[in-house]
Amino acid sequence: MGLTPLIPEWAGHACAILQRHGPVGGVETAFAGAGEFITALTRIIGDPEVRGSVVAVHLSLAPIAINSRGWARIAYDSGGTRKCAAYVPQEAVTLLQPGADIDFDAAARYASVSREIALSRRFFDLLAARVARDRRHPQPVPKDASEYDAEEAERTRLERLGVTPSSTFLNIGVDNQLTWPRHEELVAFDQYRLVLMPKTNEFVQSISIDLNSNRLSIEQAQTVINRFLSMLSWCDDQFAVVEGGWAGSPVPLPLARRNLAFTSTHQWAFARSMPASEEVRRALALYREARNAEQNFLVSYAVLNYYKIIELRHVGWKAGTKWIADNLSAVLDDPRDQHSIPTFLAACGADSPEKYIYAACRVAVAHASLDRVSDPDEAAELRRLENAADVMRRLARRFIAVDLGVPDDPFAP
Repeated sequence: MGLTPLIPEWAGHACAILQRHGPVGGVETAFAGAGEFITALTRIIGDPEVRGSVVAVHLSLAPIAINSRGWARIAYDSGGTRKCAAYVPQEAVTLLQPGADIDFDAAARYASVSREIALSRRFFDLLAARVARDRRHPQPVPKDASEYDAEEAERTRLERLGVTPSSTFLNIGVDNQLTWPRHEELVAFDQYRLVLMPKTNEFVQSISIDLNSNRLSIEQAQTVINRFLSMLSWCDDQFAVVEGGWAGSPVPLPLARRNLAFTSTHQWAFARSMPASEEVRRALALYREARNAEQNFLVSYAVLNYYKIIELRHVGWKAGTKWIADNLSAVLDDPRDQHSIPTFLAACGADSPEKYIYAACRVAVAHASLDRVSDPDEAAELRRLENAADVMRRLARRFIAVDLGVPDDPFAP
């Protein structure tokens, strides 16, 4: 059956299609009483008397009707009469009923053009002889049986990684210099089980956690991963930056290396010079540092550096919050970019936006305040700061452009 398709990679699919085909006219009149085509082939190979009656077996993956593909035909001799047994898909229910073979024309073709393969009695004689010989002289199992037991090896691997039929994994990339297992490994952290995936040429180091078996939401799982990395970072005295990821896979999956899009140009479109003002140079340096931190998931530092830009001229909470209050409407009311504003205003709660930015963002990330606690391991806190950083970045750009008079035109003087 695997020889039927033109493309070798389709052999398995062809077998899956053809093996369950049923006999036209039902089992009562079927060849050798075979209710399925795979049974007919088995009896041809295993029974010399049945094989001796066979003239040829014809197979094709051509359609026999709309959305119904594949057919088989066995020509054989019975009582001095040449007969033909046809096998069709199980969906062709009317053809499988008793008596359907009387008017069925096995030689007719539905497809305008089709290809088929014919297997003679000699083919089955040779095949049966080879099967009998191999049974008399069985070969030893190869030392490397990966070609034959790939499915079993994969099943064993998934069991080793704690995968169950109900598993749903969250997969998170981690840029780090920590001590990491060379091979994928299931590790314990308190009552939780995490799968550590190694770094390869194509993939980054990553952590996968089964949401169902660990009884965690996505947010709770992110926090557990952060707690694990914080402890590991402390023990190794090395960095660990949590990158993006996704949830929903039934097995732990590695994450591809980040390959960020970038802007290129055929003509260099830049004619700026170094700013003469030291204040402007510092502001641009702080902005680049903040942008780098925001891009690389170090959102606490992004929040702090964006606010430090404003503090170049407005030092202290009164001066800083007053400038924010005077300029925030230009950001909040900008019709071109409203995607994060509703979330930001909801996070402010009873605080004014300027007080929220100063106390809940700037002070919270810069100081260990008991009133404004910011835990960068908490997934909810990271999302809050990411939202605040988006608004603060726009405030920092307004300060540089308006208060310091620095245009963002690449050809500005």
